[in-house]
Amino acid sequence: MGKINSKQKGAAGERELAKLLGYYGYKTRRGQQYCGANGDADVIGLPGIHIECKRVERLNIYEAMEQAERDSCEKEIPFHPERPTVFHRKNNHPWLVTMRLEDWIELYREWEAGKALEQE
Repeated sequence: MGKINSKQKGAAGERELAKLLGYYGYKTRRGQQYCGANGDADVIGLPGIHIECKRVERLNIYEAMEQAERDSCEKEIPFHPERPTVFHRKNNHPWLVTMRLEDWIELYREWEAGKALEQE
């Protein structure tokens, strides 16, 4: 079997990620990627999260985060920002998620607050 080109591999990675998120109960799908570089998230369906999906062997994570930051609606929607996030994996490795520390802290604090309410 020949090598898969990068565009096909990217599309396959987006479908794989959307399906995996579906297993966790989230209704996600590929974004509208038909004309390229349109600023849409690669995978949509997680409110507040702008997903940049990278299925590559060598990833410059800082370039990928910059792309997610440029493409997110973070600045246009101040009360409901999309947190730029990179979901990435290479062959024979699990999916990883990269985001800015301040966004992670905000999500973690929300999780902590929910746990505290459960215990009351």
